[in-house]
Amino acid sequence: MGRVQGKVAFITGAGRGQGRSHAVRLAEEGADIIAVDICHDVDSLPYHLSSPDDLKETARLVEALDRRVVAVQADVRERAQLVAAIDRGIAELGKLDIVVANAGVIGQKSEQPLQAWADVFDTNGLGIINAVHAALPHLRAGASIIATGSTAAFMNTLPMQQVGTDSGGIAYMVAKRMVSSFMHDLARELAPRQIRANVVHPTNVNTPMMNVEPMFRSFRPDLEHPTLEDALPAYHVQQAMPIPWVEPVDISNAVLYLASDEARYVTGVQLRVDAGGYLKWYDYHA
Repeated sequence: MGRVQGKVAFITGAGRGQGRSHAVRLAEEGADIIAVDICHDVDSLPYHLSSPDDLKETARLVEALDRRVVAVQADVRERAQLVAAIDRGIAELGKLDIVVANAGVIGQKSEQPLQAWADVFDTNGLGIINAVHAALPHLRAGASIIATGSTAAFMNTLPMQQVGTDSGGIAYMVAKRMVSSFMHDLARELAPRQIRANVVHPTNVNTPMMNVEPMFRSFRPDLEHPTLEDALPAYHVQQAMPIPWVEPVDISNAVLYLASDEARYVTGVQLRVDAGGYLKWYDYHA
């Protein structure tokens, strides 16, 4: 018997990266999946987002595990689109037990910094809230809500001399802080209903979003066109353990635990999967 056998999970940002990993890992343990992704680029963001083919591949991987999947192209910035996706999923799969509010983007080094601020915040902050609020009317006792945060939520912002130089990048940090606070208070409100709400805070994760030039330039601003090889030493600095990043499945295993009945009394937790990154940065800035 799988650890989430017979449950239905709604996952945003499921086209690739962490979202795809979460969909596959939960399906491996018996869940059916409602998979949502935007599947097109956003003009202010200086890298490519997922494609329709990415979402189709996620669906194929879930079906290969003999689980059912409803895959829907939807933008988490638009709550009505998420409501429609959930309604469609429940119509086919019957219910909703797990919410993984995961969709996120980066806006570092955007040529449209203020628009990137808005798009990153609306996706990473309001997008989490939209996913949760679209799902809430369907959740019953035993349900689990898991949001993707970031160790960036626990870091200081830029030094004063750099303020205003990378608004799209700072919006990521601001949004993740908001998600952390939102989920803390939501957990308290839902606890009497036996619905749990937790946040998983990853450090660097080896995904397509991590392996793009705007991210490399965030770590190596001294280079005009840095490569992954250039950025790797800086990636290592983020963690106390001597690694550049964790793998998507490392985050998915935490999501699986929080979604399962093994965590039936775990709520309001800020779970860091960060190879000691928080410890290193908290001590450094304290």
